[in-house]
Amino acid sequence: MPLAIVASDAFERHLTPPGHPERPERARVFNAVATAWRARGGVVLEPRAATLEELAAVHDRDHIERIAGTAGRAAMLDADTFTSPESYELARLAAGATIVGVDYTMAGSGPALVMVRPPGHHAERDKAMGFCLFNNAAVAAAYARAHGARRVAVVDVDVHHGNGTQAIFEDDPDVLYVSTHQYPCYPGTGAVTESGTGAARGRTVNVPIEPGAGDDDYAHVLATVVVPVLREFAADLVIASVGFDAHTSDPLAQMQVTDEGYRSMVAALWAAAAEASNGRFVVLAEGGYDLAALAAGLEATVEVLEAPPATPPLPASPSGPGIRGREAVQAALSVQKPFWPAL
Repeated sequence: MPLAIVASDAFERHLTPPGHPERPERARVFNAVATAWRARGGVVLEPRAATLEELAAVHDRDHIERIAGTAGRAAMLDADTFTSPESYELARLAAGATIVGVDYTMAGSGPALVMVRPPGHHAERDKAMGFCLFNNAAVAAAYARAHGARRVAVVDVDVHHGNGTQAIFEDDPDVLYVSTHQYPCYPGTGAVTESGTGAARGRTVNVPIEPGAGDDDYAHVLATVVVPVLREFAADLVIASVGFDAHTSDPLAQMQVTDEGYRSMVAALWAAAAEASNGRFVVLAEGGYDLAALAAGLEATVEVLEAPPATPPLPASPSGPGIRGREAVQAALSVQKPFWPAL
């Protein structure tokens, strides 16, 4: 099951104001990882632009038209979110790149790592926000559903809650959304009590974690909540929105995850996808604003995904998870146990 990377140097052309954390240098990190993989004989796929119909599966037409209206100019959409002359086309390319990854893994070819910008998980059905124009993970999940996947799981381990992805699917029982995130933190959503609506109650699983959590806390959350839910849901496809901004070096949050902690998280998700979803697994890069940590996280992801999936041991710790991890799990279980017998 050879790994494929989906990447393009075009993503450097999405420009943000000086000092903005979501900067073109992030794309240069992506390009370096893809170039190294290609030099080793690995598969690197070019993205394609998402069609308007593919975007409209999760976004209002008015929203798509608003973003299209920024083509050829710079625009400020909110205090954090900006476009440059090519950003509309690059946002379509980012969403389409994720679709390319879905096609690859749904064909049984192997896992895919998709590295794009702008990121996507904050973009709502009718609104751009949090550096995000279109919701790449949501577009990919809807595309997979339209092309044969009965159920899709989106696991979001960015340090910020993916409010957009949750809102788009919170009433859909065939899409599972699971998020681990720092709380409180931007955008302020993702309380443990947010569990989906109507027939989709329990299909949204939020595990908010207090600032300062480290490797053992995250390992405990994944082993006790995230992986059991993924196994029980048994989706036809798992999309992991992975932000490397829970890293101890990241400037936008206050978590303490190390390079090895990220390796362990990706390995745990890859093992779960192999067991429950026949290895159909897409890792989609979201946040991560310290360039060295971003590079290390992506390189570790490549190393994990090029190897056969194996259930990793929890990181060794004399005392086990700290109070942040234990409390996060306890709160999540109190809400989710009625929906998930495996818990």
